[in-house]
Amino acid sequence: MYATNIRDLKKNPSRALREAELAPVLILKGHEPNAVLLHLDASLTEAEQGLRPALAAGLFRDGLLSLGAASKMSGLALADFIRHLGSLGIDVAAPDETTAHERQDPSA
Repeated sequence: MYATNIRDLKKNPSRALREAELAPVLILKGHEPNAVLLHLDASLTEAEQGLRPALAAGLFRDGLLSLGAASKMSGLALADFIRHLGSLGIDVAAPDETTAHERQDPSA
């Protein structure tokens, strides 16, 4: 396992990414562990494989990825990713924000 501090991570992030391909990278803040950097490739353990769909679902929920991009990131087929979102209670389609306002406006 490779460990680096935040200052060195800022100076050379590519080294941390290269090291993460081999093993998790521990990132220290001062002398205390602060974060772990994982490489999300196909050789992850079964437990770690769940990270990709979880990250993709969170990014989709927050509006940072489209449905298609999130599905690709998750490694799941689109239909499977949609089912995954449903199991998490994440709506695939958001209601139109103007609908409620238009219903109240009789001239619309």
